[in-house]
Amino acid sequence: MGKGGEVSEDGAKVEEENMAAWLVAVNTLKIQPFRLPPLGPHDVRVRMKAVGICGSDVHHLKTMRCAHFVVKEPMVIGHECAGVIEEVGSEVKSLVVGDRVALEPGISCGHCKYCKGGRYNLCRSMRFFGSPPVNGSLANQVVHPANLCFRLPENVSLEEGAMCEPLSVGIHACRRANVGPETNVLIVGAGPIGLVTMLAARAFGASRIIMVDVDSYRLSMAKSLGADDFVKVSMNNQDVVDEEVIQIQQAMGSDIDVSFDCAGFNKTVSTALNATRAGGIVCLIGMGRNEMTVHLTLAAAREVDVIGIFRYKDTWPLCLEFLRTGKIDVKPLITHRFGFSQEEVVEAFQVSARGGDAIKVMFNL
Repeated sequence: MGKGGEVSEDGAKVEEENMAAWLVAVNTLKIQPFRLPPLGPHDVRVRMKAVGICGSDVHHLKTMRCAHFVVKEPMVIGHECAGVIEEVGSEVKSLVVGDRVALEPGISCGHCKYCKGGRYNLCRSMRFFGSPPVNGSLANQVVHPANLCFRLPENVSLEEGAMCEPLSVGIHACRRANVGPETNVLIVGAGPIGLVTMLAARAFGASRIIMVDVDSYRLSMAKSLGADDFVKVSMNNQDVVDEEVIQIQQAMGSDIDVSFDCAGFNKTVSTALNATRAGGIVCLIGMGRNEMTVHLTLAAAREVDVIGIFRYKDTWPLCLEFLRTGKIDVKPLITHRFGFSQEEVVEAFQVSARGGDAIKVMFNL
């Protein structure tokens, strides 16, 4: 498909058919036509160039749901994305055709108490790419509000632009937990979100970072990306092992001020609660289970604060600044790349779902 469509024999422009990856049933993705909405005065039409696969995309594919978000009808998948502006609305002044942009995928209402209070990520009317019932961005083109499209610096690639979405989770978590130069950070889970949280914590100046996981490859990657040390724990994800908690505390060498649970299991949350110092913070990021049973009494007695995060807010400018200056390098996280054909889409999701050496799987459209 060529940009802007083809030209017929009589010279008239023939618009190309926009195609997208539709989630139509459990473990079933099909590339099918995707009709775009009309371009509003404050919108832009973006040709997608880089789209990453998120863990939530895999959850949707395997179970037709992620947490309380349930897929009830066919839906275009994907939300980690960047592309090139192909058309701008009549009132758009901040962007022009040809600009490379990273897209923030959530459109909040702008009027509720959460939006007016500056916490638009909690908006109950949020329309978020690839979160049912809203169609996503794994498509040739999408229409999106211009104010949610951020121009990429010249030295930041489109793939890096797409990585702003997962990186935003780590940045929002570090802000919520007040990570700074005197903060000792524990990160439980060295998957994609654990790794971007580690990169964010380092950029915020964390003094020491310890990673915990069951997978040696991911721990070695964490070490190569800047973690100070790591602890490999057992595959048993149900019961907290006291010896592992002690090993984690010894690896830190001092009090653990902030722990990020990036897995979301009984054991990982309880391990974070037990390892964190009195008066410290445990931030819950992972969504491995909808329901968990954890022992909170001892943590409460030590005044360990438990906080959660939901997506992010106001993070894209800082993400792009960290990428522009080299304070954060997300390129090593992109381990696999695929094109946009039916066969490649299916294979890409299989690779992402298997985990292991697949950290971030990226589509190049």
